[in-house]
Amino acid sequence: MADERRAARGGFGRGDRGRGRGRGRGRGRGGRDDEKEWVPVTKLGRLVKEGKIRSLEEVYLFSLPVKEFQIIDYFCKDKLNDEVMKIMPVQKQTSAGQRTRFKAFIAVGDSDGHVGLGVKCAKEVATAIRAAIVLAKLSVVPVRRGYWGNKVGMPHTVPSKITGQCGSVRVRLIPAPRGTGLVAAPATKKLLSMAGIKDCYTSSRGHTRTMGNFIKACFFALQATYGYLSPDLWRETHFLRSPYQEHTDFLAKAAKVVAKDDE
Repeated sequence: MADERRAARGGFGRGDRGRGRGRGRGRGRGGRDDEKEWVPVTKLGRLVKEGKIRSLEEVYLFSLPVKEFQIIDYFCKDKLNDEVMKIMPVQKQTSAGQRTRFKAFIAVGDSDGHVGLGVKCAKEVATAIRAAIVLAKLSVVPVRRGYWGNKVGMPHTVPSKITGQCGSVRVRLIPAPRGTGLVAAPATKKLLSMAGIKDCYTSSRGHTRTMGNFIKACFFALQATYGYLSPDLWRETHFLRSPYQEHTDFLAKAAKVVAKDDE
């Protein structure tokens, strides 16, 4: 009799909810949205999907803001790897007690001069990871690489001494000879390898146990690599038209089609 009641109620466990722990600790990275076809909603997205923009460097050259993560997926395709840097619980005191959420730090990179960092807080770990991956893709920046000594072979280290800061943590990246490897903490080493840097010395100060600030400081240092105007960039600049200006007719046609569909 008891078994029949259980069967009618939905089997063992707590009703039809199964035997979940209630806090979704699985690291799900895919979702139903991944299967849908991308329909761009920004000018940049429409130009990328139509093949008018051929590389990410064109986007960075004109400082065009990337508002759709599918643009990064389109250019990097399978080369982009993501890594969970840290997951930490954060709490907020409410009148009913404490509300716990999970904060995820995710780094993405293609090991060829592009790296991004995303931070997201959510009630469940899987949700936080998925959202942080999207934010990391939106924050992908180009990383400039250079040489130590003679310019032989491919660039392998940072072009100069660079510093990044977040909170009390300060991270300094120093060029290293070829074959040195990454002389860095495990978290910094992951981020540098994702950016495509093979040889580098690092120096840090502050409370580096605060992993979130430590990772951010390293990311800000990598972001600053294109902020230095070194002598090899002193050549005369030839200004080109922005993709928005160059493909004005195409964007105008697309806008008319969208307006007709709305009517």
